[in-house]
This record gives sequence, structure tokens and C-alpha cells, in this order.
Amino acid sequence: MKRITQISKYIILVCCATGMVSCKNFLHEDLITARSTQDFETQEGLEGLVTGMYQSLKFHFNYEWAYVTTNYGVDEFSVGGDRGQQVWNSYDAGLNSMTGYVASIWDNMYGNINTANIVIKNIPQFYGDGADRDTRLGEGYFMRAFDYFKLVKQFGGVPLKLEPSTTVELMFTRNTAQEVYEQIIADFTEAYTLLPATPAQPGRITKWAAAHFLAKVYLFRASELYNDWNSSTRDADLQQALNYAEQVINSGYHTLATDFRDLWNFTEVNGANESLSEVILAAQFSDNVATQGRYGNQIHLYYPSVYQNITGMQRDIPGGREFQRLRSTDYALDVYDRVNDSRFWKSFKTKYLCNRPNNAPVWSEAFAPSPDLVGKPKFSGGEESILYIVNNAGDTRYTSPDPLVADPGLSTNIERRAPHMFVRYFAGEPENMKGGHGNFEASRFVALSKFADGSRTSVSSQFGQRDGILARVAETYLIAAEALGRLGRFAEALPYINALRERAAYKTDEDRSFHSDGGISYLNNTAANTAEFVSYSDRNTYFESNNMAETTDATVDNLRFNSVADIFNSPNEFYDELGVSSDADKFISFILNERSRELMGELMRWEDLARTKTLVKRATLFNDEAQPLENKHYVRPIPQSFLDAIQKDGRPLTADEKAAMQNPGW
Repeated sequence: MKRITQISKYIILVCCATGMVSCKNFLHEDLITARSTQDFETQEGLEGLVTGMYQSLKFHFNYEWAYVTTNYGVDEFSVGGDRGQQVWNSYDAGLNSMTGYVASIWDNMYGNINTANIVIKNIPQFYGDGADRDTRLGEGYFMRAFDYFKLVKQFGGVPLKLEPSTTVELMFTRNTAQEVYEQIIADFTEAYTLLPATPAQPGRITKWAAAHFLAKVYLFRASELYNDWNSSTRDADLQQALNYAEQVINSGYHTLATDFRDLWNFTEVNGANESLSEVILAAQFSDNVATQGRYGNQIHLYYPSVYQNITGMQRDIPGGREFQRLRSTDYALDVYDRVNDSRFWKSFKTKYLCNRPNNAPVWSEAFAPSPDLVGKPKFSGGEESILYIVNNAGDTRYTSPDPLVADPGLSTNIERRAPHMFVRYFAGEPENMKGGHGNFEASRFVALSKFADGSRTSVSSQFGQRDGILARVAETYLIAAEALGRLGRFAEALPYINALRERAAYKTDEDRSFHSDGGISYLNNTAANTAEFVSYSDRNTYFESNNMAETTDATVDNLRFNSVADIFNSPNEFYDELGVSSDADKFISFILNERSRELMGELMRWEDLARTKTLVKRATLFNDEAQPLENKHYVRPIPQSFLDAIQKDGRPLTADEKAAMQNPGW
């Protein structure tokens, strides 16, 4: 494994060697000793250096920084039963000292930027006229742009460093966000020109990845966060966002998966769902233990709710290792039309099967269906053990505890059912949009199942092996739609919106009880299953949650909009709660909701709410703990470790100089 000493902490730049890790079949798996910078003056050395840059894509899925900086403190998710990182959600005063993860982002992005700088400088001089010369150079430009885009989204303006560093450098100043965006666009444009339309090996970057991110960058630059300087370029940027998005959509290389479930039906490492044409860019993880690195893909850990300590259950591989960090909010449940929109049921897990029958609960005399069942197990291995009922306010089917009964915990009619039932709304309970209703709780919530990873080799393993999606063409459709809406061309946006909603709509003959849960092949993963039965279930609680008979004829209207008025009159949009009334404001609100429905939990939400300056309103309204501040929390703090290390005129910065370089409020 070639090894890279990336940009050192605090941007004190040092000589670099390279780091190569397994990236499906185009990265070497063998271990190779460290290289010196002279190796990067050869074609072979530069090939290895470029390959090593792909390691940085894995960083975005490696550890807790992945979700605390992207999906905490937003409308979609709040804090689950583990509160170890709660300050990222609440934005309370403790966040000022919890900046280690932003420093990790800073250090890793600048590390890869320095590698990209070497590639961009050395390939024209030392690569020769090889057939892959332009492609390798394009990969360098892409990576530099990609990493600066991450930095500007998190921190605002940052230092632009466009030359390789071979000695320690200590003097840096911040560029403006406007200058950083100009450089990002220039680099992605170079990448788009140089990269091929089809990758030579799976996982390689193509021109369509560059086009997708150009569309996204132009859209970000035209958004509300930059209103103090983007007015002169806004309309042109939106047109460019549309142009590049349309190039990707019309290219023929990237098409929507037929079924939304296909994206998450992970049946084997490097399997079919990881080669879908919908995927534009993904961090390539594998089952090669020798090269998995320190972390692997750990996103599967953070979304599951706890099931292992419920009677009749124990932790197993398909059920997941429940770090219970991210608890779905009411907004996350109610933004969907849960009757017609399959994306909810194909994104969340609502049913578990018994995998510990010797510990199953028994029928009490008070609630046994018949006297002969008293003292007998309520369910056996492989039968329903946990149901989450995602019902609406006003549902009278389930009663809350009776205060006149000696044991209130046994007084509800859900005790007359065999499975453990977690009901969202009991009879008479009002809708409050804040959570905490029914018998849902911090550790018991409807869990996002998109990232479930049954390929792990043991129950306790944290090393996920499925790829991490960084861009898919469904988002490209949403970028095109938003650009058109922002230009006031609402009717032209409809086809892009409808393409996703038609894919999402339940079809007449579709089995509505089915959901995705990490891939059915892992039902038989016996590497460390601790029981004969596992908690995998390919069914959901669609019919009971919606109070519908399973024989209901599936002739309900689909999700397609027939006119722009349908958008502005659509339910599940929260226009009144959010206080939006103009068509322009409603459209942006709708697009943010549609991004939730399509991209729920996919590590983008904080950046979307920050760039549209809707973070404060949405997080405060829909997240029961989040209290972001208008003049502070649209950017992260510049790492203190960086400020403490850099110099001015050969001396450390003074306290006032550090404060001047820091973001406001931090």
C-alpha cells in the first residue's frame, strides 16, 4: 500500500508520498513501501498518486464526522438514545469546544488538495504522452475542486493553495467564498474537458461526475447564503446549473433506476446495486480486510434504533449494530405521502422478526387471546416481534395507558397483540410535529434502513463494505428543477420533478408490504449470527399504519403533478407552518421537501439548509432540540488548531488576528 503523508495538521505542509487503498478492481491490493517525491516525476509514480487520491472519497463515510456535520441539527433527524454528539444537533454552547470533527474535515480535504496539486503540476511535465494523460490530469482537477467545494460549504471562504508544498509553510490568509467558488468552477470545468465519458475501470471519475458537480456548484453559488455578492451572476449561474444538469440527464450514461428500492437493495459486495447507472460517483469500499483501513464505511451504524434489548430479540448482522445516533423527526415521517410514495417504505424499517425465541414474552392472563395461551410465548422465532405503526393524529385504534389500572403498562390494547408495538399516535393525542408522542422514544424510533450492511463479518463489526454514494442522477434532476424554479420557469421544472415522483409512486400491481432492508442475501449471513433466526424482514407495516386492508385495490392516484398549481397546493409541504406564501418561496420549500423525500439521510441536509438560509426556521420548527443561530450556524468554525499554528511576519497570530480570521460568532 503506497502511503501518503498528506497535508499536515493546520496546513503546515510537508513532503508527500502516496496512499493507495482498495477501490474495487482498479486499485492494487498489494502493500508497497513509502515513496519519495522523486517517484512523482515518473509515469508510474503519478499513476499511483492519482489512484491514492480516491482514498479521500471514503473519508466522507468513515466516522462520526460524516453525520454530525451533515445530518445533525436539521429538520430530518434529531438525537437518538446515544447523546454523545448531541451538541451538533442542539447547537448549544458546548459546540464551541467540540470542533475536532471540523478539524478532521479541514485536514483531510487539504491533504488531498496537496496531492491534487502535485498531480496537476507534474503530469504535464513527467507523464509523457500516454493515452491516459488527460484522464489523470482531469482526475487531479476534479479532486481539487471536490475538496474545495466541501470546504467552502462547511467553512465559507478558506485559503486557496494551488501549488504543491515540499517544505513547511506557516503563512496563510483566507480567500473569500466568492474567490473559492471561482476556483472550484475553473477546476471542475477543466475536469469536464479532460475526463472521458466512460470509465476505464469501475469507480473512476468521468466527465458526467464533473458535470453533475458543476451543476451543483453553480446552484449553490446562486443560493441565498451568498446574496450579498451573487446578484450579478445569479441568473447566469442558474442557467449554467441547468445546462450541466441536462447534459448529465441527456447523456445516456446515467439513468434512473427502475425501482427506488434497487438503490438500497445491497445483496453482495460489488453487486448489482453498486453498478446501477443512476450512480454517478461513489466511494468504493470492498471486502478486502487487509486494505479496509481504520474505519470502513460506518454510516450503517448511526441510523438504527435499538432492538437488541427487547424480549425475543438480540443483536444480529442483518438487524445492524445500533448506535442510535439519528432519530427520525416527525417531519421525516410526514413529508411523505405514505399511501402513494414508496420512498418512505423503501427507506425506513418498521418491522422486525424474532431471533431469540427462548426469551420471547409470554401471554398474561389479562390479555391472552384464550386461556390455554396464558404463560405461553407470544411469538416464535422468525415471527413478528416488533412493529412500528406510523399512523396519523386522529387514529383511534390504539389506546393509551389507563390511569385507573394498577399496572398502566399493561392497560393499552396493544398488549392484546403478540408483537411489541410502538405506536406513533394513541387515540386522542394531538399532532404536535415535535416528536415524543405515542410510545416512540429516544431509543425506539422508525429507523432509516438505506445504509443497512449485512455484509459485515461479525455482529459487533463496524466495518461496512458497501459503497458510499456521493452523487446520483436523481439529485441531478432536482438540481435542474430547482434552477428552473429559481428562474421562474416553474412549468419547465415539472418534467424533472415528475420523473422522480413517477418512479417513487406505488404501481398498481406492486406489493406494498415490501421494504428494503440491506439486501435479502444477508438473511443467510452466518458468520456471526447468534440465533437460528435473524431480525431481517422483507415486509413493512404499510397496511396497518395506513389503516388499510391488504386487499385494498391499488388504484389510488400516483404522485405526478399535472400543473404547477398542484405543487403549490400539494399536501405534506408545511407551507403554513413555514410561513411561506409567494410562489417563489413555496417552490424552494417544496424542492427542499422533495430533496428530503428522495435523498433522506444521504449526508447533504445541513449544507442544503445552510445554502438556502432555511436552517434556523426548519430546524427550530421540526427538530425538538435544535436551536441554531441566524448569524452563526450557517458555517462551521475555522479549526482553532489551524489558527494557533499559522504565522504572520514570522510570528504567531495575536488573539485579535485569530478572531479576525475566525467565522462570526465562533
